[in-house]
Amino acid sequence: MNNPLKAMGENASTLAHDAAQAAEHSMRSVQHATQQNLNRMADELDDARAQASSALKQLTREDHSLRRRSTNAVHEGSRQLREKSVHIKDAYTTYIQHEPVKSMLIVAAAGAALVGLLALFSRHGDRHR
Repeated sequence: MNNPLKAMGENASTLAHDAAQAAEHSMRSVQHATQQNLNRMADELDDARAQASSALKQLTREDHSLRRRSTNAVHEGSRQLREKSVHIKDAYTTYIQHEPVKSMLIVAAAGAALVGLLALFSRHGDRHR
């Protein structure tokens, strides 16, 4: 005949063993899920790093391109300014050679106007002191 206490002890032992196995299974499941999440996060971090690196490389290329275009634009503007100044100098030289009296009168009038403006401003400044 079976002893009821012995049967209860065996049932309790079985229950404890089953509970321990269930807890161990749950712990492994949690560890597995945690590891998967960590792996996924590491992959996402690697992807983000790669995208950031790619974006930085693109910005660097665009920066170099912008600097190169800016430098070229400055050089081109400088070249055009030199050409225009040579053209204006040649035009004035030709005018002075063909119209020396008019050229002297224009220079004298410009000088007189400048002296007049300087005198006007210097008197104006003296009044406010």
